[in-house]
Amino acid sequence: MANERTDKSRSAGKGSSAEKKKKAQRRDWYQLDLSAIVYPTLQRRDFSSVYRLSVVLKEEIRPEILQLALDRTLPRFPTYKAAIRKGLFWRYLEPNDRPGPFVQEDVKNPCQPMYFKANNRYLVRVYYFRNRIALEAHHSLGDGTGGMCVLLTLTATYLRMLGHEEIQNGGFVLNIADTPEEEELEDAYMRYANAKVCPPRLEEKAYRVRGTAEEFYTLNIIDGIMSVSEVMAAAKRYNATITEYLNAVLLHALLTKQQEDRRVHLRPVKIAMPVNLRRFFPSVTLRNFITMIYPGVDPRLGEYSFEEIVLQVHNYIRYHLNEKLLRGDITTNAATQRNPFIRVVPLFIKDFVVRLFYTKVQDRNSSAGLTNMGAMKVPRGMEPYIERFDIYMGQPFSRRTNCAIISFGDILTVNFTSSIIEADVERHFFRKLVRDGIHVKIESNRSQADAELY
Repeated sequence: MANERTDKSRSAGKGSSAEKKKKAQRRDWYQLDLSAIVYPTLQRRDFSSVYRLSVVLKEEIRPEILQLALDRTLPRFPTYKAAIRKGLFWRYLEPNDRPGPFVQEDVKNPCQPMYFKANNRYLVRVYYFRNRIALEAHHSLGDGTGGMCVLLTLTATYLRMLGHEEIQNGGFVLNIADTPEEEELEDAYMRYANAKVCPPRLEEKAYRVRGTAEEFYTLNIIDGIMSVSEVMAAAKRYNATITEYLNAVLLHALLTKQQEDRRVHLRPVKIAMPVNLRRFFPSVTLRNFITMIYPGVDPRLGEYSFEEIVLQVHNYIRYHLNEKLLRGDITTNAATQRNPFIRVVPLFIKDFVVRLFYTKVQDRNSSAGLTNMGAMKVPRGMEPYIERFDIYMGQPFSRRTNCAIISFGDILTVNFTSSIIEADVERHFFRKLVRDGIHVKIESNRSQADAELY
C-alpha cells in the first residue's frame, strides 16, 4: 500500500532516549514477531517465504563497491544481520557475525528457498545485474517496509561511495551511523493488540487456479511497465483509486479464467491483499507489521460487469480499512500467542498444527495475492540516479500467481510471479489494461515464445 515510511511516523514512534538506544544495542536475541512465527513453519525443501525488492539505477553497478556498501550498511539493521534459531517452544533471531552476506551476480529464477543453515545462516541476499540492485529477504525478518529501508539505505551508501555526497537521509534511507531505536526492533502487533473482543474469521474457500507445476527452482516472472498517469486516468473513469482499479482488473482476470475452466461448481474469487498497519497505528518498526484483507466477488450470485467489480472492491476496501476493525484483527491474531497453555506447547506440535491450518484453511481463502507498495519517495538528491523499482512477492505457497505493484515518478510496474507454466491470468490482466487505453511494456524471464503471447 501507499509509501509506508514517513518522517512523521518516525517522530510519532520516537519518544525515545539514549537509554532506549542502548537497550536496543544490548540485544543478543530477538523474539520473532507475530507474523514471523508462521513463516519458518511453512518452510519446505521447495518453498521459503522470500520476497524481492529491486532498484534500477541509471548507471552500471560496480560490485566491489556494492559489497563495501553492504558491509557498512547491514549492521545498522540488527534483525536483518541475524540468524534464525530453534528453541524448545519458539524460534528466535540471534545476531550473526559470520562473514557475509556476499554480493552475487543475479540469477534467472529469483526468490529461491533460503535454508536456515546455508549462506552462513544469513536470511538476506543481495544481487546485481547491469544497473539493478536486488535485495531478497526471508519474511521472518520483516515485511516490505523493513526490506525497502535496507535496500534504499544500501543504495544511498553505495551512491555516496561513488562520490554522490549530496544524498541526504530521510524516509526509507536511514543513517548507518545511528544506533537502532528500540521501536525499530519491536513487535508492534503486541503493542496494538488491545481490542476488547477478538472478531471471528469466516472466510469461505476461494477459486483456485489449476495449472501445470514448473520444475523445481523455477519461478516465472512477468513484468508490466506502464505510465502512472495512464493508469490513474483509467482508474478515474471508474471512480476508483489505482489500488482499487488494479484489484478489480485482477479479479476480472481470475473470473475469466474460472469461466474458461468450465467448472461445474463455481467458487468465490478473492485476492489476498496485505495492508501496511503503519498507516493506521504509529510505528517505525522494521519488523513485520501487516495484516490481510480479501476483496472479491462471488460469481454464484450472478454475472458481474467490470464496473460492478470495481464498485465491490471499492466498498470492501473502504469498509475494512479502518483503525477499529484492524485493531480487532490484530487482537485476534495475538490471542493465540498470549494463551498460556499454547505458549508451553513444544515447537514441533505448534509447527504441525500451524502447517495443517495454513494448508487446509488459510491458503484456500484466496485465488491470488496482490500487494501495492505505492508511490516510492526518496531523498531529492537521490532521485536523478534512479530509474524505477520492482517488487516480487516471491514463490507462491500453492499453484497460483502473485502480483505486486510499485511506482516511481511516472513509471508503474506490475510484477507477477508464479510457479505454474500457464500464464492465462496474467494475459487476461494485461489485455484488460490495454483495452482501457494503457500502454504496457512486457518483460519476462519466460522463453521468447511465451512472451509473444502478450
